[in-house]
Amino acid sequence: MNIPTLTADGFVLRAFREDDVPALTALHSHPEVMRFLSATGEPERRPKQAWDYIAHHTGHWCLRGYGKWALAEAGSDQLIGRVGYYNPPYEWPGLELGWTLAPEVWGRGLATKAARVALDWGFQTLGVDEIFSAIHPLNAASIRVAGRLGERHVRDDTVHGKPCQIHAISRSEWQKKTQQA
Repeated sequence: MNIPTLTADGFVLRAFREDDVPALTALHSHPEVMRFLSATGEPERRPKQAWDYIAHHTGHWCLRGYGKWALAEAGSDQLIGRVGYYNPPYEWPGLELGWTLAPEVWGRGLATKAARVALDWGFQTLGVDEIFSAIHPLNAASIRVAGRLGERHVRDDTVHGKPCQIHAISRSEWQKKTQQA
């Protein structure tokens, strides 16, 4: 299995590793991080849950050829979040790009920068016509990130019983935005 490593100024998108379990557990234990993400809205505090997440998303890479990356600081290689794709073959609206960062790095623009690197990789590598993000309607920070990526609100939906907004960008919109930059 080949999970590409993508680098940018200040961070790396890389494969998850076993030694990421403590940092991922800390990320998933934070109530504000999980408020909009977990099925119950509750934190996931057990290392087994982080291990299961890593195993699940590593399997996604094996089965789909794409998935979630660990977002790590370039200098320390410390996990500070997760960014990437999800698209199970059941009860899912399509190829989703998601991002989740540790509170200590909020407000630095890393979500937008890392998601943009992943978005560019997705359009350049996967040959898809559209990429979307499913965002809880009260998650104003993620809605702003989606807007900075060029995603537009296309509809309201429900995913796993939770309300969400679908924000999407087409290949042609992405190409126009890329050419303007």
